[in-house]
Amino acid sequence: MIRGFVCLNPREQLKPFSYDPGAMTEREVEVRITHCGICHSDIHLIDDDWGMSAYPFIPGHEIVGIVTAKGSATRGLEVGQRVGIGWQRDSCGACRYCRNGNENLCAHQAATCVGHHGGYAASIRVDHRFAIPIPEELDSEATAPLLCGGITVYSPFLTHGITARHRVGVVGIGGLGHLALQFARAFGCHVTALSRSESKKAEATSFGADRFIMTNDVPAMKAAAQSLDMILSTVSGDVSFPSLLPLLRPDGKICILGASSNPLNIPASALISGRLTLCGSNIGSPGEIRDMLAFAARKGIRARTEAVPMPDVNAALDKVRANKARYRMVLKN
Repeated sequence: MIRGFVCLNPREQLKPFSYDPGAMTEREVEVRITHCGICHSDIHLIDDDWGMSAYPFIPGHEIVGIVTAKGSATRGLEVGQRVGIGWQRDSCGACRYCRNGNENLCAHQAATCVGHHGGYAASIRVDHRFAIPIPEELDSEATAPLLCGGITVYSPFLTHGITARHRVGVVGIGGLGHLALQFARAFGCHVTALSRSESKKAEATSFGADRFIMTNDVPAMKAAAQSLDMILSTVSGDVSFPSLLPLLRPDGKICILGASSNPLNIPASALISGRLTLCGSNIGSPGEIRDMLAFAARKGIRARTEAVPMPDVNAALDKVRANKARYRMVLKN
C-alpha cells in the first residue's frame, strides 16, 4: 500500500489516503518520494479548473525520490539512484513525436496526477523513461520545482533558438518567473522583468534582471517599445497582451507559460504589422529535462523554496492559493 494525501472533491482539503498500486509492470520503477513541489497546476487540478480532474486523486508532479524497485525491462536506472519525475509519467513510445524525442507532445501521454495518483505521497510508480537521474550537484529540495516549473521556462529557449544575442522579457516574478529570470540570464540574454508590483524589483534583480519595468507605468512601457525579442508570460491570471505587444521587435514572440482559464483578447493587426508570434510551450521531453537539469547544475540555477512536512500539505496549499509562497512550496517526507 502507498500512503498519501487525496483530493476527493473539487476545492476540498486533502485527506490521508492509502491505495494499492497493483503489480509492477516490467517497464516501471517505484520511487520513494523525499520531496514534492507544489505547482500552481496542482491547484487547478484540485479545483478542476480545467475540467480534466478525475477524483479521487493524489496531486503532485514535481517529485524527487529514490528508486526502490524496477521492472525487468527498465534501462539506465538502478535501485538507490536519485531521480526526478515531472508532469508526465508515460507516453505511447511509438508515434512520430515519441520517436523524434518529443514525448511531451504524444496524443496518448499520461500525466502524473491526472487519472493517476501523484507525488503528495510516500511513493509512486511510473514508466522508467520518465524518471530522470538528478545530477549530484543539485539539492533535492531546490530541484523539485525544476521538474515542472524549471522545464516549462527552459523549453522555449530551445524551441525558439534563444541565445545570448536576444533580449528577453519575463512577465510575473513568482514561482515560474523567478526561474525564468535565472534561465534567461544563464543563456546570456539581456533580461527585463515586467511586474505590477514595485516590491519585486530588488528580488527580480537578484534573480538576473538587467531592467525592471512596472507594467502600469505608461511612460516606462512606451520608452521600452520594440526592445524585446521574446516575452515569457509566466502568470496564471489574466494578462493584458495588447499592452505587451508594442514591447516586441519585429519577428518577436510572446510565449504563454502560465495557464489562465480565460480566453485571450489579441488584436490581429498588432500581430500582422510586426510579424509577431503568439505561442505556448508544453513542459518538455525527458531528454530536455535531462539537459535542463545538467544546465541548472552548471549554472547554479536553483528554485527559492520553503519546505514543509508532507502532513502539512493543506497549510502549504493555502499559502500557494494566497500567493504568499516565496517562491515555491515543497513538501518533504
